[in-house]
Amino acid sequence: MTINIPTSSPDDLRSPLILPDDKTHVAGNNEAPIERLCIDDMLRKYCGEFGYWQFKHFVLTCMGWALEAFHTMVMIFADRQPDWICEPDSDCVSAADVCGLQPGTWRWDGGSGISTVAEWGLICGQKYKVGLVQALFFGGCMIGAGIFGHLSDSKLGRKGSLTVVCILNAIFGLLTSLSPNYLTYVILRILTGFSTGGVGLCAFVLATEPVGPSKRGMAGMSTFYFFSGGIAILAGIAYIFRTWRALYIASSIPSLLFVFLILPLISESPRWYLIRGLPGEAMSVMRSIAVTNGRFLPENVYVSRDEDANHGGDRKSNELRSCEAVSGSVFDALKSPVTRIRLILVVGINFTCSVVYYGLSLNVVNLETNLYMNVIVNAVAEMPAFLFTAILIDRFGRKPLGVGTQWFSGIFCVAGSFLGGKGAWKVVRMVCGVLGIFGMAGTYNLLFIYAMELFPTVVRNAALGCATQAAQFGAILAPFVVVMGGGLPFMVFGVCGVVGGFLTFYLPETLNKPLYDTMNGMVEGENEILA
Repeated sequence: MTINIPTSSPDDLRSPLILPDDKTHVAGNNEAPIERLCIDDMLRKYCGEFGYWQFKHFVLTCMGWALEAFHTMVMIFADRQPDWICEPDSDCVSAADVCGLQPGTWRWDGGSGISTVAEWGLICGQKYKVGLVQALFFGGCMIGAGIFGHLSDSKLGRKGSLTVVCILNAIFGLLTSLSPNYLTYVILRILTGFSTGGVGLCAFVLATEPVGPSKRGMAGMSTFYFFSGGIAILAGIAYIFRTWRALYIASSIPSLLFVFLILPLISESPRWYLIRGLPGEAMSVMRSIAVTNGRFLPENVYVSRDEDANHGGDRKSNELRSCEAVSGSVFDALKSPVTRIRLILVVGINFTCSVVYYGLSLNVVNLETNLYMNVIVNAVAEMPAFLFTAILIDRFGRKPLGVGTQWFSGIFCVAGSFLGGKGAWKVVRMVCGVLGIFGMAGTYNLLFIYAMELFPTVVRNAALGCATQAAQFGAILAPFVVVMGGGLPFMVFGVCGVVGGFLTFYLPETLNKPLYDTMNGMVEGENEILA
């Protein structure tokens, strides 16, 4: 009689009461150990840093920048002062100042509906109302940037916030075309500014967060081609739709098309899912990235917040922490010693940069050339600055490039303040202005990618919202600097450029550093770098 004695493997002898740690846990005898990675490491190792998935997502999301350009720059055409002509058989003199002519002796070339200025008589003593609308629009942007910056970090998310602001933009833009009077027009422009303030902010973060660290700088700088391209397209739209009401309709409909045709093709940021305690949704996006990019993401690899990925701990506690939502606000950024000084510096730099950028740009309506062509040329002229900074940003870093471009702009603006406004010196001063805006255009866009990398995901959009608010405040003040005339505006712009460069000098470099998820993760990561 033969007795079969079962053999035991070493695994069978292990006590079932002892749970394996996270690094050695296996779901079966032949499965690989679980590997927990933060998003940057997962993109580098498995999914791809900038493959077809990121390219498609980037292009579709950045179309939102063109929509922001439509709603922001439409005022150049809608609120312009058109040409006027004398009525036949009147004592009108075409060379005279329109403010000195008798009513009925002249009329607007193209009719009263060609602009808000013509329809509501915003000339002479009422001319200040045009600048008031512009300032109040940027005031609305300032408020909206702060509110939607917070909402995109919390309940709505990046995609949800972008959806809301685009819907509001379309509604307010279409209603603006129906404005019966100036007061209604002002209110609707403020509301449009409120929603517009969140468009570029949400689009930028949503487009760049799924990009790997080595490609993020180039991708971030490339977002602004869409804004400049939007300005150029708007000039073509304005050339076709000559009345201001038709122009507002034509420039608002694309926002609706974006919501219904483009946004369904865009994914929410996996980083936002992660900080909101939704690791399953974050993994779903990461697997989609890997599959679309032709890469393989193993089943044993899981995404984790940086503070959990960098430390061990048992599997159960890691899973519980990953399902907990982490929230943050501007106050959290101010409380932390690491982010407090960064936020203050970023706000100051964005303010000075905006004064220079918008101040040098707003003179386009005063040039004695074709308005439509001027807008297109100005938009195209900014693109070499974007290319210049995009090429150099990963070679020299954010900090040296930020300091250099601002000082470049500041020096030429200061030089322009000492030049006369007549003869050959007038041309030289114009060249100084062009070089000034060239440098500041590069800086203005560099600041977005720089500020994004300076703050963790949990407060990233809130911090960018504060920076955008500071920029909008600078945009509000820029027209008041321009009206001073002479060389004084150039001196103000030059000083702002130099001061902004000095402030940038005190920011840390972020080249090749990870995008942190939480405040604790950033503190621990920065401490490891210093150690």
